[in-house]
Amino acid sequence: MPNIREVADHAGVSVATVSRTLQQPQRVSPKTRQRVMEAVAATGYKPNLMAVKFRSGKSHNIVVLVPTVANVFFARVISGMQEAAAEQGYAILLANTMGRSDIEDDYTKMVQTAQADGLIQLRAHNPFDVSMTNANGLLPMVNACEVLDNIPCPTVTLDNRAAARVMTEHLLSLGHTRIALIKGPQGSPLTRERLAGYRDALSEANIQYDESLLFPGDFTLRSGFDAATSILKAAQRPTAVFCENDETAIGAMQRFKQAGLSIPDDISVAGFDDIDFAAYADPPLTTISQPAEEFGRTAVSQLIDVLNGKTRRAPKIIIPFDLVVRRSTGPVPVTQQQHALKEKAE
Repeated sequence: MPNIREVADHAGVSVATVSRTLQQPQRVSPKTRQRVMEAVAATGYKPNLMAVKFRSGKSHNIVVLVPTVANVFFARVISGMQEAAAEQGYAILLANTMGRSDIEDDYTKMVQTAQADGLIQLRAHNPFDVSMTNANGLLPMVNACEVLDNIPCPTVTLDNRAAARVMTEHLLSLGHTRIALIKGPQGSPLTRERLAGYRDALSEANIQYDESLLFPGDFTLRSGFDAATSILKAAQRPTAVFCENDETAIGAMQRFKQAGLSIPDDISVAGFDDIDFAAYADPPLTTISQPAEEFGRTAVSQLIDVLNGKTRRAPKIIIPFDLVVRRSTGPVPVTQQQHALKEKAE
C-alpha cells in the first residue's frame, strides 16, 4: 500500500507539504495543491482521514441549516457553499429544517460534540447559546440570507430594503400608482425589509400607502397564484404587482394569464431574486438580481476564518444587487390611466 513518502516523492515536495495539503489545503498554493492531489491519485494513496482529523482537532465538516431545500434561491446558495467548501477541504452536511427549531437543535449538537466544526444558518434564528463563543467572543457560525441583528458571528445579507425601493421606483417610473405587494412569510426579516423599501418609494413619490394593496404569501408558486386570485376580485384592480420573490411572481402571472389578462399590457408583474426560471418565464420576469452563489461562497469563507481564529469581530457583509428589467413590466394601460385621471379631476 502506498504511503505519504511516495506521494511526496512523486509530487516533488516534502512530506510536511503533503500533510498540510490534506489537512489545511487553504495554506497551500493552488499550483502545489494540484501537484499533490495528482500525486495522490497517481499513487493510489488513501489517507487515514480519522487520523488526520484526530491530529488537527477538526472534522472538516460544516453543517448548513436551510429552511427548505425546495426554494430555488436557497438551492443556488448551497451550490456556492459546496464549491467553496470543497476548495478549502471541507464537506457540507445539509439539514432541511423546515424552519423547525427542534431539527436545528439536533444538527447544532453535531458542532457541540465536534462532529462538525461550525454551521451556517440561512434563517433568522440563533441555535447556539453564549457558552459556544470562542476566545474572540464569536460563535462557530455564520448567519446568511435571513439574518439577525446583534448576533456574535459574521452575517451575509442583501440590502433588501434598498432593493425593494429600487423595484418600486421602477414601477412608479412607468406611471403605476396602484402597486400591489405580495409579501413573503410572516415574521421573516426579508418580508419586513422588502415591505419597508416598498413604503419608502411610495412615500418619496407622495403616494399614500394603502394596506388593501398588501397580500399574504410564503415565497411559493401557490401563494402567488392564490394572491393573484384575490387581486382579480378587487373592486379597483392594481395596475402593477410587486412580488417579494420570483416563484411568487411566476405563480401570480400564471393566474393572471388564466383569467385572460395580458402581461404587461393589462397588468405588470415584478419579482425578486432572479432565479434561472425568471429569464424563461412568459413573459420574461423583471426582477431584482442577487448573486446566490456568492452568498454561499462568502458564508463559507467567513466561517472558515472564524474557525481558524482570523476573525476578531462580527462583520456584516452586504452582497450587491441589480435591477433586471425584462418584458413583464410596462407602462400603465391607457384605459386605466384615463380612468385614474378622471378620478383625480373629480
